[in-house]
Amino acid sequence: MSSKEKQSSPFSYAEVSEQKRLNEAREAGIPWKKWGPYLSERQWGTVREDYSADGNAWDYFTHDQSRSRAFRWGEDGMAGISDDKQQLCFALTLWNGRDPILKERMFGLTNSESNHGEDVKEYYFYLDSTPTHSYMKYLYKYPQGEYPYRDLVETNRGRSREEFEYELLDTGIFDDDRYFDVFVEYAKADPEDTLVRISVHNRGPEAATIHVLPTLWFRNTWTWEEGKQKPVLSQADGGKINASHPKLGDYTLQCEGAPKLLFTENESNAERLWAQPNPSPYVKDAFHRYVISGAHDAVNPAKTGTKAAAHYVLEVPAEESKVVCLRLSAKPASDTFGTFDQIFDNRLADANEFYERITPKELNEDERRVHRQALAGMMWSKQYYYFDLDRWLTEHNAHPLVGSGTGVCRNSDWFHMLNSDIISMPDKWEYPWYAAWDLAFHTLALSLVDFDFAKEQLLLMLRNLYAHPNGQIPAYEWNFGDVNPPVHAWATIFLYRIESELGRADLRFLERSFQGLMLNFNWWVNRKDPQGRNVFAGGFLGLDNIGVFDRSAPLPTGGYLDQADGTAWMAFYCLCMLEIALILTEYDQMYEEIAYRFLEHFAWITYAMDRIGANHDEMWDAEEGFFYDLLHLPNGDAMRLKIRSMVGLLPLCAAGVFEKGTFLHHPRIVELIDLFRKRHPEVLHKIAIADNSFIGYAERRMISVCNKEKLQRILAYMLDENEFLSPYGIRSLSKHHLEHPFVLNLAGNEYKVQYLPAESNTGMFGGNSNWRGPIWMPVNGLIIRGLLAMYPFYGDDFKVECPTGSGKYFTLFELANEIGRRNASIFLRDANDKRPVYGGTKKFQEDPHWRDYILFYEYFHGDNGAGLGASHQTGWTGLIARILDLSARLKSEDVLKANKGVLAEMTRQQGAGQKGK
Repeated sequence: MSSKEKQSSPFSYAEVSEQKRLNEAREAGIPWKKWGPYLSERQWGTVREDYSADGNAWDYFTHDQSRSRAFRWGEDGMAGISDDKQQLCFALTLWNGRDPILKERMFGLTNSESNHGEDVKEYYFYLDSTPTHSYMKYLYKYPQGEYPYRDLVETNRGRSREEFEYELLDTGIFDDDRYFDVFVEYAKADPEDTLVRISVHNRGPEAATIHVLPTLWFRNTWTWEEGKQKPVLSQADGGKINASHPKLGDYTLQCEGAPKLLFTENESNAERLWAQPNPSPYVKDAFHRYVISGAHDAVNPAKTGTKAAAHYVLEVPAEESKVVCLRLSAKPASDTFGTFDQIFDNRLADANEFYERITPKELNEDERRVHRQALAGMMWSKQYYYFDLDRWLTEHNAHPLVGSGTGVCRNSDWFHMLNSDIISMPDKWEYPWYAAWDLAFHTLALSLVDFDFAKEQLLLMLRNLYAHPNGQIPAYEWNFGDVNPPVHAWATIFLYRIESELGRADLRFLERSFQGLMLNFNWWVNRKDPQGRNVFAGGFLGLDNIGVFDRSAPLPTGGYLDQADGTAWMAFYCLCMLEIALILTEYDQMYEEIAYRFLEHFAWITYAMDRIGANHDEMWDAEEGFFYDLLHLPNGDAMRLKIRSMVGLLPLCAAGVFEKGTFLHHPRIVELIDLFRKRHPEVLHKIAIADNSFIGYAERRMISVCNKEKLQRILAYMLDENEFLSPYGIRSLSKHHLEHPFVLNLAGNEYKVQYLPAESNTGMFGGNSNWRGPIWMPVNGLIIRGLLAMYPFYGDDFKVECPTGSGKYFTLFELANEIGRRNASIFLRDANDKRPVYGGTKKFQEDPHWRDYILFYEYFHGDNGAGLGASHQTGWTGLIARILDLSARLKSEDVLKANKGVLAEMTRQQGAGQKGK
């Protein structure tokens, strides 16, 4: 920040300690982010660890094997941290004296074991974190009775897709409050000195014993590479574990209270796994045998190895607590624990100060709680992701250019990829791998606390070691070649606009992104519009089972689909790229023709969706007033698949508003528009830029897929409580289809789409997500964005009825706020002091030790708001923090006066909380 900015700011930003750390990390390279929560919650069952012949990753590397089998590509652990290359790892291990195994990692069901796909069956919460991880807090609820592994598997496996999942609370294991609350906190004294405090609270009516084993280990890199130097852990005087790594250097873990130190190797127990002799008697699962079976010969008496633990046995009285303290340092402090509590107090105070500064003062206590825990979840969901596809494919004998290449393997055309970075994950248990379109939404929330990390995440997907040489952005590890919606350009302009309002316009970031996005845009045009008609396919496009067919598979009818969402996404992509190009044109006029190119693309795409005249082969249904996918049959016929779904709402997002005279500053663009108008007047008319009747508030122009008539007709559906409008946001499928399912009979087979407000009743895309009724935060956020984008054009004179038929009318600004309010109400206590997200689960609704810990689920019940799917998908559901922020800061008069595009109007108020980032 300049001295001028400091003087004009209402706060002394140098006093904000966490902001100072962020600035030091960016400007001076001080490694405040080197250590963080970079372990996965689940490494087993991933594609990376799968070396099976049939590609069945879940069965090849199971939870049961994970305690005994060394991972190849990454590590997992409870409440864990590591360095940013995951060389040295630290995590929590527990034993309640009754379980058959130690609790080293979260347990969950595989896709085939559960009636609704894979699902973690544990209760843990990401409670707090600063962006540099100078302070973090995590909670795990550990039953005192034997964990019901078998019951969970067998009961869920026996249930149908029509039934609810069988959850851990349903087993009765938490009855009578016989469980431990285990809080794990981290505080950094400096970038290489991390304090650990483990607080164990006995919530039960009787004293109970718990074994606490804080565990330190090296990720196994030596087994896979011949000649690789092996790191070593060893015992030192005074209850210390020394760690020495050839690349990372030396560290010491100091353990308060002189616990017994255990050592073994992070190497597979071949005898247990494959009935083969072990090269060493000391193997990965040694601590299980030592603690549970009393096998003292399982651990190394020489007190060396690559995995070590400090063994504490705590007797915790009823309703009381015990604390374990440790310190992991590059240079051990002389007074290790003398200033321990003071350092923790200081880091917590820093965290409180930071969040007080960035949180809108308009939020109440409960809203602040949700806002902070959402952002904490974003911070805890970082993970070191390592995947060398060149090596992995060679090891599978499936590399297309190396060796015989006779193996058949997924992702074989992505051999260029080498991923080795800290990446924001959708959910570190259910989805412990990045997903490209999820990641774009993540950055909107991440930018509230750490702009640098948010921008790095967007650029990462465009780098040569990620994006395919043909321009495709990788989707996810199960199939990098699958197609996700193209939302990176929107996220890019969003971040740029906000930073610009804060006085830090990052043109280098914008231009670097634009170059990669150009390649990706060309890939879309060349690969997903094969007939050159400006109508796009793309497959499932992140909406899993929303269609009557699996849109990523060959159609049972033959022929092909024109996808309303795919085409709308591309129209939206064009507008975002146009906006970026216009900004870059101010610095280099060569971008003028590129900007025009995106404007022309947009015109043709919009025209293809609804050509002039009555046409049966276009996506807009003029009679019904909605966009539908279009099925082209092999005989040349075409039919609209009349499913009212999010597919038909997404065109609302493709809208951009431009100030009076915007294009007059770019004479070459005006010249090209005039030429196009003369050649194709009917096409340009469709995008509302050529006709003076489309001049809006303050003489602005709007470019949009939806003109005023389309907008009104679509909104009439979207705001109808019997269609899309839920008390908690916008449903992904119209409730109309509950009583009127869409049915298609083909060759004796029935294909049906019916409104399902909760879990899916099909196995399409694994059956663990459902786009046939529930509320999804990312698309609700896009709809809010679309309404706010159009509001500066229509102003306060244009109002729509909400709910439809109610007689109440809202401006588009008010409507955006109303949808955001409904989204936020999912997590907030209602008039009955209940949180809709927890449905009818009494424990979560009433127990003081549960009710204020928030889980950010993958999606939400379309009628009652209950959380569904992945329970820790703070990733894109963390967007609720941005929505709360937006609702608190935005004022309608500011939006009308300052039309800055994609949600950036908020930043003039936000500046006081974020300058200096």
